[in-house]
Amino acid sequence: MRELNHETITDSVLESLARTPDARLKRIMAGLVTHLHDFAREVELTEAEWSAGIAFLTRVGHMCSDKRQEFILLSDTLGLSMLVTAMNNPGAQGTTEATVFGPFHVADAPRYEHGEDVANGAAGPPCMVAGRVLDRDGKPVPGATIEVWQADDDGLYDVQRPELTQAQARGVLHSGDKGEFHFRSIVPCSYAIPHDGPVGDMLAATGRHPWRPAHLHFMISAPGYKTLVTHLFRRGDQYLESDAVFGVRSSLIADWETGADGVCHLYHDFILNHAPAARG
Repeated sequence: MRELNHETITDSVLESLARTPDARLKRIMAGLVTHLHDFAREVELTEAEWSAGIAFLTRVGHMCSDKRQEFILLSDTLGLSMLVTAMNNPGAQGTTEATVFGPFHVADAPRYEHGEDVANGAAGPPCMVAGRVLDRDGKPVPGATIEVWQADDDGLYDVQRPELTQAQARGVLHSGDKGEFHFRSIVPCSYAIPHDGPVGDMLAATGRHPWRPAHLHFMISAPGYKTLVTHLFRRGDQYLESDAVFGVRSSLIADWETGADGVCHLYHDFILNHAPAARG
């Protein structure tokens, strides 16, 4: 029988994974075990610290619901979400950069026609949003599905307001024949991510703030193109350099300009990348 100690146990665990039938799962599990064990040895993890870590992750799980995803918040605030996004969306020259998905997307949001108000009663200064969906050659992408969502003027998404009976500040549109779209909404404001739970405690313990710069979420998909998940960030926001989830990209900073009508206007074209060819 092999005698296990803090140096030899890693090899034993890796050997136990050797017969994993799924090669990808085997690689992921082996990497996870290796890095976790190396981490514990590097920081000389104590039993009390290990127990505190387990308790923290348990609290994260208990905070999760159909309205709140604390594990996504944890991943976001550790920079893991943006790391995975960046690795999997290297993009091509001239295409719109991707950023974090965030925890507040809702499937089956209301459908809107061009020009309609997706705010649907959400508090905030009115805003007109317009643009086009194009491919890398500048050709329009008609019929693209455009999902948009954002926080209201109090920094809250509709799913954070249990009193609401209808969706607000979110919706689904489709680009026109020339790739064009336009809709009404509200001007985004900076807001704090939920920090009344374990992720908030972690931020406080590490001397970090929970704030995100003002932004508008987009998810754009069309047949033959890679789905784009991105934000547009409001230029001049004080948190652009210190986004709590590390999601800001300079190419995604945009201008909300006040027009002659006294209403803010945002115009932006989104450039999609072609989907990778299927492997034969």
